[in-house]
Amino acid sequence: MTLETRAWLSLVVLALTMACLLFVPAGTLRYWEAWVYLAIFNGASTLMTIFLMRHDPALLERRMKGGPAAETRPAQRIIMAAVSFGFIALLVVPALDHRYSWSAPPLGAVVLGDVLTALGFYFIFLVYRENSFGAATIQVEESQRVISTGPYAIVRHPMYASGALYVLGTPLALGSYWGVVPIVAMLPFLIWRLIDEERLLVKSLPGYVEYRRKVRHRLIPHFW
Repeated sequence: MTLETRAWLSLVVLALTMACLLFVPAGTLRYWEAWVYLAIFNGASTLMTIFLMRHDPALLERRMKGGPAAETRPAQRIIMAAVSFGFIALLVVPALDHRYSWSAPPLGAVVLGDVLTALGFYFIFLVYRENSFGAATIQVEESQRVISTGPYAIVRHPMYASGALYVLGTPLALGSYWGVVPIVAMLPFLIWRLIDEERLLVKSLPGYVEYRRKVRHRLIPHFW
């Protein structure tokens, strides 16, 4: 099976899985916030996949190898198992919220969530464009080099920072305040993953120690 075929199949499976995680717990298809969110998520994912197919198939291959089973280190398997469960809850909890009317964010909050989701994907695209070694697993390849341009000139982990935008936007986009709970539960594992990745980069990636001195903040400019 070619890379392009696998990529398209993965997109279809992801779209169907996300739809099931939203509409089955919601108990209805009359959930407009979910339809808009899925349009943004799937549209952005499709555009980025097309971009990688044309300009960086090696990165596309790397991004398709993710999840707990793809990690080679036990700590990262634990982290990714917890994060994967958290992402499922990030969709299911707002869907249940919609079904049982636990909270009701105003339209402005939903729009803000959609904007954050779209911005998150846009910044992820900028990271993809800058760094061909942005794998979905924690690893250092033999030919890998330090990237210090583009978003990497601002923070050391722009992929995490960009992902945080759409993660934070997801509950609001889906019309739920309770959807923030899975984010709080995932946060320690995401921080653990980031710090563990930095240890590996310091140990295994030439030039990373100097880069870390130059770009002092990991995730949030002027804060952390």
